[in-house]
Amino acid sequence: MNDTFLSEYVLANKIAVITGAASGIGRGTADFLRRMGAEVALLDVDEDRGIVAADALGASFFRCDVTSSADCEQAIAEIERTLGRIDILVNAAGVIVRKTVVELLEAEWDRVIDVSLKGIYLMSKYAIPVMARTGGGSIVNISSGWGLKGGPKAAAYCAAKGGVVNLTRAMAIDHAAQGIRVNCIAPGDIDTPLLRSEAAQLGVDEAEFLAESTVRPLARLGTSLDVAKAVYFLASDLSSWVTGATLVVDGGGIA
Repeated sequence: MNDTFLSEYVLANKIAVITGAASGIGRGTADFLRRMGAEVALLDVDEDRGIVAADALGASFFRCDVTSSADCEQAIAEIERTLGRIDILVNAAGVIVRKTVVELLEAEWDRVIDVSLKGIYLMSKYAIPVMARTGGGSIVNISSGWGLKGGPKAAAYCAAKGGVVNLTRAMAIDHAAQGIRVNCIAPGDIDTPLLRSEAAQLGVDEAEFLAESTVRPLARLGTSLDVAKAVYFLASDLSSWVTGATLVVDGGGIA
């Protein structure tokens, strides 16, 4: 294996769009894809943190509420206008509410489903035609281990992330003829602000909560970099014959 061979799989001249990119998995993925040669566009509803992240990465930032059709359409149109194309879409935006169906307020259910599932539909709805105009691309959706199995006091999150897995399969079938591959990553517990917020929601000690999250064969929390490297595999031509797949990145948690 030589440098010429490896150069086939870098992301030079690729435009990558990442939602939920102000922090956590989204930001970590944006950083890694940028390091692998892509020009990245960060999308987030949190404008202040999004601008800080974009400045730190030397990237573009576009404020976007992924639950809003108008926001998604406008963001994609602006990205196409300013960057010329979209080659990679990473749908990483997500929220979690740690409650059972009995405890959940209807508004909480709607928000989790809308951010984690509807947001993928809306972003893909507007990005896919842009990708198709330039020969195709790769979409990577972020699900969860709890999209493949149940988890306690996370009914809306489990429903949304399970939906992400099967939406990925459906999109892979529908858009293969346009040269668009669609895959999914199911992370385990990743050390992000979202994970740490769960301890507060459950009313438990954060250190103990995080320690419990390391009870898995590889005996540590995951990092955003762990997920970002998997995103890179699915976004690049390293996975040129992979579509409709779910890649579990969880340290063996559901093995």
